[in-house]
Amino acid sequence: MMALDTNVIVRFLVRDDEAQSNLVYKRLKKAELERERLFVPLVVMLETLWVLESAYNLSRDAILSAIEGLRQMSILEIEADQVLERVAESANGMDADLSDLLIMHSAAASGCEAVLTFDKKASRLEFFRMLK
Repeated sequence: MMALDTNVIVRFLVRDDEAQSNLVYKRLKKAELERERLFVPLVVMLETLWVLESAYNLSRDAILSAIEGLRQMSILEIEADQVLERVAESANGMDADLSDLLIMHSAAASGCEAVLTFDKKASRLEFFRMLK
């Protein structure tokens, strides 16, 4: 099984580089035709959320829609997909950064009590604790 890097996912979603976007599309089509699964590490999803929020300034709804679209692609095997599902569920009505929600749900799924942080905004989430 092959894994995909953040830049491949971002090119597929934002299509801001025609040549690279075409390469990604062709590779995904090949995987579909050959019934191949491509692995997407959770850290790639974290980076993707962060890049779409901070570098591309996409709306929260657009990002969540893009992530849901990836989750529905039968050729992709997303690590800890249930964590991404929880992110989408908890994002409604929350002001938190999507990347912080992913960190929170990933830590919770791993049995952690809390996430220690220096991030004041993240610390407003119940699961985060300021490190003092």
